[in-house]
Amino acid sequence: MATTADLKNIATQIRRDIVRMVHAVNSGHPGGSLGCADFFTALYFKIMKHQPSFNMDASDEDLFILSNGHISPVFYSTLARAGYFDTKELATFRKINSRLQGHPATHEHLPGIRIASGSLGQGLSVAAGAALTKKLNGKKDLVFSLHGDGELNEGQIWEAALFAAHHKIDNLIATIDWNGQQIDGPTDKVMNLGDLEAKFGSFDWTVLHMDGNDMDSTVATLEKAKSLTGKGKPIVILMRTAMGKGVDFMEGTHEWHGIAPNDEQLAKALAQLPETLGDY
Repeated sequence: MATTADLKNIATQIRRDIVRMVHAVNSGHPGGSLGCADFFTALYFKIMKHQPSFNMDASDEDLFILSNGHISPVFYSTLARAGYFDTKELATFRKINSRLQGHPATHEHLPGIRIASGSLGQGLSVAAGAALTKKLNGKKDLVFSLHGDGELNEGQIWEAALFAAHHKIDNLIATIDWNGQQIDGPTDKVMNLGDLEAKFGSFDWTVLHMDGNDMDSTVATLEKAKSLTGKGKPIVILMRTAMGKGVDFMEGTHEWHGIAPNDEQLAKALAQLPETLGDY
């Protein structure tokens, strides 16, 4: 079982992968990817029951749905590092005929990808449906999902939140990447989200808080969320992160939502992210 030190090393390598991937094609979304590296690491290397051999219907295993699909670099790196496909394939990110498209897609048949995502607002509906299916089939597995805070501007999120609570889909753990940034600026300037704990609570969800850039907090909160499943309510984790975490000049600003570092910036970023597992 991976230790906290192991998980931190994996997260550092994933961050290193992210900046190299987007730099290589001068395209992609490094900010949110860097911010969520600890979450993905904890989920895939500690928390979730999953099989890198991969079956599409996720029978007898936990399921993860990425709703904010633009942070595909962190998803692809995590899947590769977890054994779903060779890490060398990360070098094909966003290239013509690559299975690693800018937003995850299913027609490339990339192991680990179960839905096409990137059209924001849809992932919670998919996750709720998958979780309800598992309950109807008598399965004890869990469904995890991840959403951007800016994505909560989408009305479909709140329709799905109502649906999940009404149907007591208590094997669903949704996480909100609450970094306070979206593509056009700070979320409180674009469309203030208000009191998210009160909102989800009023929709009859169990609400947890998590420091998504502290590995101990991330693991402990995800474990707590698992312990609260099966009690009649869906669970949401409000995860505080810093966009661009791990690279000082990228941290905390929407400006790195969707641009790639140049050669000089890449060198600065890599100097802050030591190679821990070996580059692809």
